[in-house]
Amino acid sequence: MRRTVVLNIVGLTETLLGEHTPKLRRFARAGSLTRIVPAFPAVTCTAQANYLTGRPPREHGIVGNGWYHRKLAEVHFWKQSNHLVTAPKLWEDLRAHDPAFTCAKLFWWFNMYSSADYSITPRPMYPADGRKVFDIYTRPAEVRHAIQRDLGPFPFATFWGPAAGVKSPQGAADAASRWIAEAAKWIERRYQPTLNLVYLPHLDYNLQRHGVFAAHPDGRKPKAEIVPDLQALDALAGDLIAFFEARGVQVVILSEYGLENVDRPLHLNRLFREQGWIAVREELGRELLDPGASTVFAVADHQVAHLYLNRPELAGRVRALLEERPGATVLGASEKAALGLDHPRAGDLIAVAPPGAWFTYYYWEDDRRAPDFARTVDIHRKPGYDPVELFADPALPPWVLRAKIAWRLLQKRLGFRTLLDIIPLDATLVKGSHGRRAEAPENWPVLLTHRPGELPVDPVESTAVYGILRRLIAPAD
Repeated sequence: MRRTVVLNIVGLTETLLGEHTPKLRRFARAGSLTRIVPAFPAVTCTAQANYLTGRPPREHGIVGNGWYHRKLAEVHFWKQSNHLVTAPKLWEDLRAHDPAFTCAKLFWWFNMYSSADYSITPRPMYPADGRKVFDIYTRPAEVRHAIQRDLGPFPFATFWGPAAGVKSPQGAADAASRWIAEAAKWIERRYQPTLNLVYLPHLDYNLQRHGVFAAHPDGRKPKAEIVPDLQALDALAGDLIAFFEARGVQVVILSEYGLENVDRPLHLNRLFREQGWIAVREELGRELLDPGASTVFAVADHQVAHLYLNRPELAGRVRALLEERPGATVLGASEKAALGLDHPRAGDLIAVAPPGAWFTYYYWEDDRRAPDFARTVDIHRKPGYDPVELFADPALPPWVLRAKIAWRLLQKRLGFRTLLDIIPLDATLVKGSHGRRAEAPENWPVLLTHRPGELPVDPVESTAVYGILRRLIAPAD
């Protein structure tokens, strides 16, 4: 088998392989490039599950980054157990053919309790006093202390939240990706896995903050705000390519989705609340969504939303409402089956945002009644994905914001229960999103290898990535 590293560069598309990414562009020109028909929904967890199982969501069960657990009557987002992926994985297939095969899985999702030989994934500690302590989870367990001793603590605050992708005083905007890249080298030097799956997330952050393309007479040009991110990514990827190729490891590069510009947030749950379908529970003067008691509610995930109906007979009214008011596309049973999304975890209906729009999870009508977690980074408690977590409240002057953060952190260190409540409730801040299949193929995810003629000329389905990776790793099998 050929030892292989797969660099998952989130948000990379053929259009972004240009003047600001000379090393990646050179890699693509010297080797092979094909476009990937985006997974549906085009979000991290579904795309990765498609790639690593070769199956659609109806078989592996990953219908999005989160979904509604019907029996628990709870929305669950960003869960980590690999047992949720109910189909065999690529590394299990290859290990069955060669017992000497080993796999490292670095920050790809569903990484806990997987059958990969080596894994590292973000996993904070939650002491009983209400604190959140940044940390990682690893397999073998001893890697957790050894790698942080050698590389320093994982820079968790730059992996997601207002600090993600933001330049530090030292000038680096990609601290999390840099740490993961060094971890990939660390794992390679120590264990030499046959397959090393490496996740590089930082390009995604400012694509969501600022959008992707600016209007330009010569065609699509990246927005000026994301040029430094492209340049930093190119340097990081170029360094990894040189490192692994020097050690005889073939390099494969892929991405999960392409982003597109958005300027219109759509609040489906507020719309459903107007119809009397949303139930909320008041707690300490705040409103919490009560999905188990709601007639219809949406689990928003970027540009796609799973709609759960506790009264199925309302399906026609829900479809008509969304097609008329926000102009969404609504998928029923037959459309879900055609897309391979007919799984019990999926919504009874699926809403797809129109071009230029995305879905929020917001359900309150008065910001003063918003739940306390709405103004914090809280990816598990929110009943939907919230890209506004990438912003600090712009209403606060920078010196006030810095002082507030310092005061909140001091309070936490002193043992007080307090919230780092700096996230705004202005969804119009978000300028880039994904989830729907981009209409322009040049804005689809890509797959790159270092040898010419290795990949199909025509775009490949996301589930076909599994077979391509298997062939590249075990060409004679």
